[in-house]
Amino acid sequence: MENSKHTTKLKRERKRATAIIEILEREYPEARCSLIFTNPLELLIATILSAQCTDEQVNKVTEKLFKKYSSLNAFAGADLGELELDIRPTGFYRNKAKNIKRCCQSILERYDGRIPATLNELVTLEGVGRKTANVVLGNAFGIPGMVVDTHVTRISQRLGFAAETDPVKIEFALMEIIAKELWVQFSHQLIAHGRRICKARGPQHRVCPLQHLCPTGKAEISLIGSQLGEKV
Repeated sequence: MENSKHTTKLKRERKRATAIIEILEREYPEARCSLIFTNPLELLIATILSAQCTDEQVNKVTEKLFKKYSSLNAFAGADLGELELDIRPTGFYRNKAKNIKRCCQSILERYDGRIPATLNELVTLEGVGRKTANVVLGNAFGIPGMVVDTHVTRISQRLGFAAETDPVKIEFALMEIIAKELWVQFSHQLIAHGRRICKARGPQHRVCPLQHLCPTGKAEISLIGSQLGEKV
């Protein structure tokens, strides 16, 4: 009985997800990774730096950083104190510098200087979690990965796709609903939507193109309408 209920719910959610994706594709046809990179190593470093930092700020830092450290060996052999200063504007620079240096050393020692192209390998590297691994897989290697950042977490919860707060649980919940070939683009589109409309504070429910498919948006609009009715 439970399996039957789960299957029915899954079919319903996949149908709603299809409608949501169609709208997101219309609204954000050019949504893509906003980190600037030219190869997998640069994307890996940029994504590590993006933790608790805006992509815009990371891009400002990496513009000079990638000229100074132009190879895996350069990062692996970097003076830690100097690297800390170079990435300081991204915040948490001591941990990030340590992770970047160790990560690059591990790639040289364990993967012969090859940036791993599987999630299981990537997450063994220092400073690399599932989110970072999926960013690299999807955008550097074209391998489907569901990126769950703060925007994706927030919007998934508001859409009712996931009740969990744990990013890994949300990732698996979305993977069950969204077609694999759409994982990368779906992540980019949710992030774009989060930046433009479905913000952490003051989400713009009234102008949201997903409002009629979003339980949170519908509830908010209904509440506002009833409050206005009471005042009248």
